Formats: sequence, C-alpha cells, structure tokens
Amino acid sequence: MELTEKTLERKDIFQGRVISLHVDKVSLPDGGTSYREIVEHPGGVGILALDENGCVPVVKQYRYAFSRVTLEIPAGKREKGEEPLLTAQRELKEEVGAEAGEWVDLGKLLPSPGCYGETLYLYLARHLQFGEVSPDEDEFLAVERIPFDELAQRCLRGEIEDAKTVAAVLKVKLLLGL
Repeated sequence: MELTEKTLERKDIFQGRVISLHVDKVSLPDGGTSYREIVEHPGGVGILALDENGCVPVVKQYRYAFSRVTLEIPAGKREKGEEPLLTAQRELKEEVGAEAGEWVDLGKLLPSPGCYGETLYLYLARHLQFGEVSPDEDEFLAVERIPFDELAQRCLRGEIEDAKTVAAVLKVKLLLGL
C-alpha cells in the first residue's frame, strides 16, 4: 500500500529566530486532500555525560511552553551547517562546563514527527574534564550531578518527562548494561 503524501501547495505562516511554520495542502494516498501544519527546526543534540563516579550532570531549566522547571540532559540547537557532534561538544561545555575524551553516537530521534520537523542527535560522553560553564545570555540553568541508577529510576517513575533525557538514559542503560 502506498502511504506517501504529496505536497500540492505551501503557505508560509511564520519565520522566527529558531523555528518556522508552514501549512501544506497534500494529496492523500486515497486521492483525497488534507492539510499539514509543520514546524521546521534546525535540529538539535542531547548529551548524556557519565562521570568517573557514575553520575550524570543534568540541568534544571524553566521551560516556558510548560510553565515549569524541567530536569534534562545537556542539549542544544544546531547552528546552520554544523555537524551534530560539534554541536554536542559545544553544548556540553556551555551548559555543564565539561569536555569529554570519548564520544559515543546513540543515534537520532524524531521528537514529534506528526508536526515537528526536528531531528535530535543523542550522544554518550565519557572521560570528562570539568571547567567553567558558559550558558547563552538568555539561558538560566542549575547544574546537578545525579547517580545514573537514580536518574534511570526517575525516568521509569515518570518524574522526568523530557523525551531526549528518557531516551538517552534507556539507550545508555542497555548499551552499557547499567
């Protein structure tokens, strides 16, 4: 069965600093038509950094869209043309002040493929050296180090809802047998 939808028309609605929004009229596999509202995003990274004591540096950050503080692995937006690993290295240094001697590619995620055109690349970082944090000027973070097992349990109990954090924790748990 053919499942592909084809774009018939596109209407650009909004162009912001980070995202853009367009509405497409599409032809459906059965010959009908419908509309798709799509938010485009340049993509991002998430980094699960594991220190020598088995702890993970995480950030607490106010997330305006949900009107609350969340607990997340360090993450950030890719700059145009930037390789995901370079983004990950930059964001780990900015958000938790760490540089890693080892990087493991954990694959990529489509955070919300029904309407959000973002690809999120996940990494495991180990052999960490810590220095000063340098978040973006409009970024306010509190850094904590949480034992990996505790972080995994908090994900399983639903205390941590951030998708990239949950996915990275579960991938690392299986990959390393933790």
